[in-house]
Amino acid sequence: AMTEIFRLIERTATSDKPVLIQGESGTGKELVARALHFNSRRAERPLITVNCGAIPEELLESELFGHIKGAFTNAVGDREGRFAAAHGGTIFLDEIGDMSPNLQVKLLRVLQERTFEPVGSSKTQKVDVRVIAATHQNLPALIKNGGFREDLFYRLNVLPIEVPSLRERIEDIPLLVHHFLDQARQERGCRVQGVTDEAMQRMMDYDWPGNIRELENMTERLTVLVGEGDIEIEDLPMQIREEPTIQAWAPRVPSTGLDFN
Repeated sequence: AMTEIFRLIERTATSDKPVLIQGESGTGKELVARALHFNSRRAERPLITVNCGAIPEELLESELFGHIKGAFTNAVGDREGRFAAAHGGTIFLDEIGDMSPNLQVKLLRVLQERTFEPVGSSKTQKVDVRVIAATHQNLPALIKNGGFREDLFYRLNVLPIEVPSLRERIEDIPLLVHHFLDQARQERGCRVQGVTDEAMQRMMDYDWPGNIRELENMTERLTVLVGEGDIEIEDLPMQIREEPTIQAWAPRVPSTGLDFN
């Protein structure tokens, strides 16, 4: 599954067209965005990241497009927005599904005309940025419910990338665990050497609802608690140690409608 993602990154990195990255939380969507930027012709220019779900709606417009002095209370001076800061480079709009309808209209204008106006200003600014957006939400469902603009979706979804969940690529779990252990050894002098076969199998049996972020957090916690030697099955959190759940994701055989009894 990840090999196909790497191929998509290689094919789309050289383009300036918008990219929409979709996938569950914790699957590494920001890493895909970074790979796209640093393998593009814009690699020497800024990569600006904005988490649309972490900034209040009333502040997000100013964060994106900047403002002029006096545009609102406490606007004591002009401020450059993230789009202006990303000029010549890439802007990564994380959790685009949380953006308000009002800002969706303004983002659509940037994509169509490559221009914007800072808050409180009537002066139009031109900008040259590549837009990469990401979301864990189902945008077609949001469109049906009126929560997301259909025209904006098609503008963003020129080059779609779907990042698979960790349970869809369980063969990556040993690679990721050993990577996180190597990282801990280099950064903190961690003395944990590896993982027993039984413990690794139990990790691969778990469905990882938090995806790579959950796996990374667990590995980091175990490097502290285990201290040295190998991580054994008894060291794993209870929900992983005692409740293998990957079987719940096995493909279901559709009913044929025939009765063989």
